[in-house]
Amino acid sequence: MQEGGKVAIFDGHNDAAQHLAEYREGGRDFLVRSEDGHLDLPRAREGGMIGGLFAMYAKAEHPRQGDFTRTADGYEVRLADPLDAAYARRTIDAQLSALATMVARAGGNIRCATTVDEIEAARRDSAFSIVLHIEGAEAIDADLDGLARLYARGLRSLGLVWSRPNIFGHGVPFAYPRSPDTGPGLTDAGKALVRACNELGIMLDAAHLNERGFWNLAAISTAPIVATHACAHAICAATRNLTDRQLDAVRATGGVVGFNFSVSEVRPDGHRDPDMPIETVVDHLSYLVERMGDDHVALGSDFDGALMPVPLRDASHLPNLIDALRARGFDDATLRKIAFDNWMRVFRQSWR
Repeated sequence: MQEGGKVAIFDGHNDAAQHLAEYREGGRDFLVRSEDGHLDLPRAREGGMIGGLFAMYAKAEHPRQGDFTRTADGYEVRLADPLDAAYARRTIDAQLSALATMVARAGGNIRCATTVDEIEAARRDSAFSIVLHIEGAEAIDADLDGLARLYARGLRSLGLVWSRPNIFGHGVPFAYPRSPDTGPGLTDAGKALVRACNELGIMLDAAHLNERGFWNLAAISTAPIVATHACAHAICAATRNLTDRQLDAVRATGGVVGFNFSVSEVRPDGHRDPDMPIETVVDHLSYLVERMGDDHVALGSDFDGALMPVPLRDASHLPNLIDALRARGFDDATLRKIAFDNWMRVFRQSWR
């Protein structure tokens, strides 16, 4: 717990790096409170968030139009095209540089962390911790050139894919209602990447990975299985969510699912409607805890990367979730696990 009754929260996923003023013209100053987007340092502090995994991600260089189709009972989004590797490398390098510049400008109020001890030290000093994550491994070549370089620059978490194919595997297309079993599994290069990340101590993220790829990862990896931002397919039958069998596999390896706040993954009807009560969020998170146990559920908001429920419309409103979980009967020990401790345990088991 923190002073004033707030729970210290480490968040498993956000996309703030893509909105930094240091990265793109018209971007936000992370150090200044904004009414735009979901996350900046002042709003994080208001909500009790003391750090998080910051995702670097390369958007399509030439976005397609007309990919969304409304179906009789839901929606489908055509699977995104693969990225050019050179473009992806330039994009990730630019986001790495932007984050480093922002951290330097913060004057010690923000620190990049590569160990749990560094996260804990920053917390004691009331500093905010950033752990570097890449969402989609397009910036890494098939011979894994660059992986060690990224590790040396602080990378500690890697999503093998986003929702598109790459040389390592296949992401799930966005769709509802649909199974996550949407295509082939990891390639030989993808399996080699899993082994290399295990050896280096880079945590692997199964979010956005299709089901066959998930089972390939589960069969190969020597580290706990992690999905940084996902929900339960049994509650919301979106492709991005994990089936009960997948949730059981995460639990069996000592892994963690970071509960995703994205409304179209939380709502049982899959609708992109943020006008939903906090009880709907708590119902879904409670299912994960009931299925997996409280050692295997954490938070992975997807702030600045998805549509948020109104009660969790930005990081300053995180206490709404904590209060609602407490009202549901979650005790302080369980809240500490979900908000902070479970991420720290998995980091210790995954990092070198």
